[in-house]
Amino acid sequence: MVIHTTGPFQSQNYRVAEAAIARRCHYADLADARAFVCGIGALDTPARGADVLVVSGASSVPCLTAAVVDDALPRFQLLERMDYGITAAQQTNRGLATASAVLSYVGKQFTTLRDGRWTRVYGWQGLHAKQYPQLGLRLFGYCDIPDLDIFPRRYPTLRTMRFGAGHEIKLLHLSTWLLSWLVRIGVIHSLAPHAETLLRWSFLFDALGTSTSGFHAEFCGLGHDGKSRRERFYMIARSGHGPLIPCMPAILLARRFARNQLTERGARACLDLIDLEEYLNALAGLDIAVLRKMPGVAWPLSSAKGRA
Repeated sequence: MVIHTTGPFQSQNYRVAEAAIARRCHYADLADARAFVCGIGALDTPARGADVLVVSGASSVPCLTAAVVDDALPRFQLLERMDYGITAAQQTNRGLATASAVLSYVGKQFTTLRDGRWTRVYGWQGLHAKQYPQLGLRLFGYCDIPDLDIFPRRYPTLRTMRFGAGHEIKLLHLSTWLLSWLVRIGVIHSLAPHAETLLRWSFLFDALGTSTSGFHAEFCGLGHDGKSRRERFYMIARSGHGPLIPCMPAILLARRFARNQLTERGARACLDLIDLEEYLNALAGLDIAVLRKMPGVAWPLSSAKGRA
């Protein structure tokens, strides 16, 4: 089994996956690039011919995010809107590939679903804030991810979706937001070539941050009682454990392979392979808390550290 973790995937083709198929090896990658993940189905026929499974996006998006939506969906008669995002901890081992991937679309145009229509937005713009339990206020900006194409087809009642990401340090987030305008108006073609320099500068602010990152998802629509329904889901990762979350889908698939339990075949995005319960159970032993807010229910807090 080949696990491909060498990003950024925004500028890659499928040669690693094709090489795995040629060797009759199962394949999974941690890609978060929209076109890369959504186009992996082009390898479905050769993957089936080689009797292997080829999975793209075995990471936070779209695997974890789809699992969170799938868990909430049965409690809605009509899911109309979702607003979700990831806030990174400052004191983490940030890599050049991840920085390059994000910077490749900062200030660049892409589309997202808003009020039932495809709407043009720009990377790291759409500045907005979210109040996290235990973390406080974090800033977010638009990010281009596979979900933006996958979810409107997967959840056809959705009319609006917004995904954002943000730095823990507000000064860094606002600096990236200002740079996005330089790309948008054409002063700079792309920030990706400057990723190494910008990443190095970002480490100078580590003393001002923490090792705590978070994920949030808010769902709105109609409940089965015909009334408006709103749910919120949070993951709070301390002790620098946030970057371990996107690794879990590939680890779980590798465990199935080692146990001769990997029965699926073909090429697909990482959907319907890992549900939320399995995902959260795989995080047992890490310093990660899960919080949910539902109508009429107080904050239930569970920790992946020692979860049942």
